[in-house]
Amino acid sequence: MSTREPFAGVSSFLGDWTLLLPAVTLSLLGIVTMSTFGTGASLAPRQLVWLAVAVALFLALAAFDLRFLRRTPAVMALYILANILLLLVLVMHPVMGARSWFSLGAISFQPADLAKLALLVLLAKYLSRRHVEIGDIRHILVSGAYALVPILLIVVEPDLGNAIIFTVLWLGMMLVSGISKKHLALIGVAGLAAALLLWFGGLKPYQRARIASFVNPAADISGAGYNAYQAKIAVGSGGLFGKGIGYGTQSKLRFLPEYQTDFIFAAFAEEWGFVGILLIFALYGFLFVRLAQIARASATNFDAFFTLGVLILFAAHVVLHSGINLGLLPVTGQTIPFMSSGGSHLVLEFGALGIIASLARHGRGAVRDTNANEYLGG
Repeated sequence: MSTREPFAGVSSFLGDWTLLLPAVTLSLLGIVTMSTFGTGASLAPRQLVWLAVAVALFLALAAFDLRFLRRTPAVMALYILANILLLLVLVMHPVMGARSWFSLGAISFQPADLAKLALLVLLAKYLSRRHVEIGDIRHILVSGAYALVPILLIVVEPDLGNAIIFTVLWLGMMLVSGISKKHLALIGVAGLAAALLLWFGGLKPYQRARIASFVNPAADISGAGYNAYQAKIAVGSGGLFGKGIGYGTQSKLRFLPEYQTDFIFAAFAEEWGFVGILLIFALYGFLFVRLAQIARASATNFDAFFTLGVLILFAAHVVLHSGINLGLLPVTGQTIPFMSSGGSHLVLEFGALGIIASLARHGRGAVRDTNANEYLGG
């Protein structure tokens, strides 16, 4: 006779949907915001197709047993593939000054999106075995070296925004693993040194201009400070309830550049107002709380670290994107999860949630790996 709980399957199915529903809702809000409603070319129809593909991927991944991702060969294969793609993209023709995309006809793919997932899986695997030894500086250095490879390749593109995301992802994983205050201080000093080196020898002139315009955006409103200035106008003009769907003048009249991707938060705020901002933050908050709950109930350390890594990745994107749109951070050109236009990042985001749903569903059947010591209670 089976000892399985009578409602285990139902609760696991509902658990999948508690991840899927806020993600789909945020995606639809983004599609409505980027729609021009017949007044010009719009990315909304294409994004709707990508949403269908991403949801199908989520359901497929959630249905399969993906515990093989815990195995070292699968982890290293994904990591090596991602870095090879990052290396290959450097020979592509630059688009808007950066070599960040593979263009295959009407479809474009950003390898940095796959690299985020690859680094996540690798760090989850590494920390699942060694988090109890994180006090040893050697493990911080080794995990940092794994993260440094894609970061350097992305800096060369150049893509400062994604380089920041990768750095925050690694640092966040270190924090949840229980890093000591002494080692955290050393990382801070090393980060400051790296920032100085990047400023004087790594950043392009336009990137330095963007950071300088953040300190004093009014100094060059028609140049480096233009995007940030228009974004603040869009957010401020939304007021409490917004101008209404389709009536955002800053976005629809194209005063706000890249309003369908890098500045979709500002475009949404203009049309939906402060109430709309509270709505999307509530949706992100619900999703993040759900991810934290799943991580807490995970069967193995790998599952917990991977789920927390996805939470950190999404939160870093939300904070960076909204901070840029509100004029609180320098403009680096960064998407916001689920809402921004683009297929590769949307597929990655739903794919990551699908992996979490699969690991949570099949985790109860995991066999204790005493050599790897991967169980949370091990």
